[in-house]
Amino acid sequence: MRRLWPGALALLLLASVIAGALGALVSAAPSIELGGLADDLYLRRVVVFTFWQALLSAALSTGLAIPVARALARREDLPGRSWLLKLVSLPLVVPSIVAVFGIVAVYGRSGWLNDFVSFLGAPRWEGLYGLSGILIAHVFFNLPLAVRLLLPLWSAVPGETWRLVAQLGMRSGAIWRLIEWPLLRQALPGVAGLVFMLCFTSFAVVLTLGGGPAASTVEVAIYQALRFDFDPGRAVFLALLELLSCALLVGLGQRFVMAMPSEITPGRAHARPDLKGWLGRGADLLLIGAITVFVALPLAAVAVSGVAGPVGKVLSDDLFWSCALRSLVIALCAAPLALAIGWSLLGMCARLRLAHARPGWADGVELSGSLVIVVPPIVLGTGFFILLSPHVDVYAAGPPLVVLVNALMGVPYVLRVLGPLHRQMSARYERLSENLGLRGLSRLRLVEARLLRRPLGLALGLCAALSVGDLGVIALFGTRDNATLPLLLYQKMASYRMDEAAVIALLLIVMCLGIFATIERAVGGRS
Repeated sequence: MRRLWPGALALLLLASVIAGALGALVSAAPSIELGGLADDLYLRRVVVFTFWQALLSAALSTGLAIPVARALARREDLPGRSWLLKLVSLPLVVPSIVAVFGIVAVYGRSGWLNDFVSFLGAPRWEGLYGLSGILIAHVFFNLPLAVRLLLPLWSAVPGETWRLVAQLGMRSGAIWRLIEWPLLRQALPGVAGLVFMLCFTSFAVVLTLGGGPAASTVEVAIYQALRFDFDPGRAVFLALLELLSCALLVGLGQRFVMAMPSEITPGRAHARPDLKGWLGRGADLLLIGAITVFVALPLAAVAVSGVAGPVGKVLSDDLFWSCALRSLVIALCAAPLALAIGWSLLGMCARLRLAHARPGWADGVELSGSLVIVVPPIVLGTGFFILLSPHVDVYAAGPPLVVLVNALMGVPYVLRVLGPLHRQMSARYERLSENLGLRGLSRLRLVEARLLRRPLGLALGLCAALSVGDLGVIALFGTRDNATLPLLLYQKMASYRMDEAAVIALLLIVMCLGIFATIERAVGGRS
C-alpha cells in the first residue's frame, strides 16, 4: 500500500481545497435570506440569460462544426490541410481576453468589418456588445473545438465501407444519411454538452462583451457582487446555484455521452466516391475558406494592431514587466503542480488496476481527478474569499490562490493527455518493472519519462499556456500590486486605452504560444 501514497496525497489535496471552498460557501448560506434572493428579478434574469446564451452558443458552434468537419474530412488531399488544422486549433490555446480584443478589432464599432461596410455605403453595425458579441466570441472558441472533436469520426469508417459505397453508386446524400449521420449522432450529445458547459461557465468573454447588466451571466454576477457591491450573501447564493447547475449538467451529460472512435479502423484505405462533383467541391472549399477567415481575422487584427501600437511605451512601462513576470511565475508554478497531481493520480490508478486488481476503484480515482471541472474557478475563488477574508488580506494572498486554482483546473487536461498512454505503458511494463526492482525515481527516469516524454511535454506546456492567459480568479483578487498580464489587458480595454491594449494583447499571445512551444520542445523533444 505504500506505493499508493502519492495518489492518496493528491486526492487529499483536491478534496481539501474543494471542500474548504465549498464549505465556506455553505457555512455562509444560513445567514442569507434565500427567499428574498430567489425573488430578485435581476438574479432571475441573470440565470435565464446564462442558460439561454449557453444554449445558443452550443447550438451554433456544434451545428456549424458538422459541415465544416465533413468538408475537412472529405478533402484530405487539400494543399496545406495540416497547416489549416493547426490554425483552426489556435483558439484552443489563445487567451480568452486576447481573442476578445481581436474580435472587438474586427467586429467593433471602429473595427475592420464596419470600415468595409462604410466603404460600401452601408450603415455601421453597433451591436457587438451584448448577446450578439457573446455568441460571436463563443463560436470563435468552440467551433474549432467541436471540429477537432468530430473530425476523427470519419477516420473510423473502414475502407471496405467506401469500396462498397462506390460499388453501389451511392450519392453524397445517401452517404450522409446511411453512414455519416449515424456516427455523428452518437458523438453529438457529448460534444454539444461540453460546449454548453464551457459557455455556461464563460467569464472573460461575458465580462468584456456583455455590455451591461442585461447581458450578465452567473459568473459575472458573482464577480460584480464581490468586487463592486461587496455583497457576499449574493455571491454565495450565485456560487451555490452555479455549482448545482454544473453538477446537474454533468450528470445529465453522462447519460448521453457515448464513446467516440479515435483511430483508423482496420482495412485498406479507399477514397470515398463523392469527391469529384464540382458542386460538392465548391461547397467544401467555401466552408473551409469561411472557417479559415473567421478564425484568422481576429488573430490577424491582434497582430496588426499590436505592431502598429505604441510598442516602445508599453515595453518601457515597469507595470507591464511586473505583470508579465508575475504571469510567468504563476504559470511555471501551476503547471508542474498540475502535472504532479495528475501523474500521482494516474500512478495510483495503474497500481489499483494491476497490482491490486481493483479496476473499479481505479476508474473512480481518475474520475475524481476530472470532477474538478464541475467546480468553476470563480466558485472556488468565491469560497476562498469568504473563507479567508476574516483572517488575512485576500488581495495580498491572490497570487498563491491563483497558482492553486490554476493547477487544479489543469489536472483534467493532464489526465486527458496522459491517461490513455499511461494505461498502455502500465499494462506492458508494470510487472516487468516490479521484477527488475525499478521503483520511485529510478523507474520514473528510466521507464516512464522516456516512454511518455512527448505527452508529458504537451501536458506541461498546455497547462502553462492556459495559466498564463487565465483571467478567472485573478479578476477577484487582482490589484495594481499583484495584477497579471491578462488582468492588465482587461484594465486597459475597460479604460478605452485600446492602442496600449493592442500591444499587450500581441505580447500576451506571443508569451502564451512561446511558453507552450518552449516547454513542449524542452520536455517532449523534437517531433
